[in-house]
Amino acid sequence: MFTSPGSIAFSIGSVDIHFYGIIMSLSMLSALFAVFFLRKKFFPDIEEEHIYNLAFVLIIFGLLSARLYYVLLDKEYFLYNPFDIIAIWKGGISIQGAIIGGIVAGFFYTKKHNINFFRCADLITFGLITGQIIGRWGNFFNSEAFGLPTNLPWKLFIPYYMRPEQFKDIEFFHPTFLYESLLNILVLAILFIILKKQGESRKNGVVFCSYLILYSIVRIFVEAIRTDSVLNIGGIHIAQIASVI
Repeated sequence: MFTSPGSIAFSIGSVDIHFYGIIMSLSMLSALFAVFFLRKKFFPDIEEEHIYNLAFVLIIFGLLSARLYYVLLDKEYFLYNPFDIIAIWKGGISIQGAIIGGIVAGFFYTKKHNINFFRCADLITFGLITGQIIGRWGNFFNSEAFGLPTNLPWKLFIPYYMRPEQFKDIEFFHPTFLYESLLNILVLAILFIILKKQGESRKNGVVFCSYLILYSIVRIFVEAIRTDSVLNIGGIHIAQIASVI
């Protein structure tokens, strides 16, 4: 059974330090480490300077687009609570929004510096999926992004005030953050196998496009049992629709 210790890790004076922020920071650092580690062996032609520059660009635009995507999907709430738009420590960033923003920002950066976009995307993909594996645990500390009720041994306890209205009397739910994190480890392993199998003759973009396909499959599965979709169209979660696209 999983039980979150709460969203606040510790406090410095009157300032609360949230687990969510710590997890996001760790996910970004781990992503950067993974990119530099694989660059040496498989992408030595991509200069370190571009990796640092791309990391800065992708983190900034990725976070902004991830938040914007989430806000637009739940615009009625944020229309009446505008100050919550910047409160990302409470959760509410979309990885699909981050991917879209990252692709756009990465495309313009590589175009400006005359770098092969898909080759860079193949390398950055390993950082992205590594960050996702760790980043999903932020949902655990915030008691969010959980699934339907369950009594399985790995069930997740959700505090009363965080439960959906229709499940107020139910204590335990599917830990979908854990499912996605574990499935992303599988995605990472498959991507690494693809990279190794291609060898020196690999085609640029294969790893990146494989990631888009594999992660979309993971998200379709996970969203099917989540309870917190901010927007449904015809009874289908918007995240599933985006994944199919």
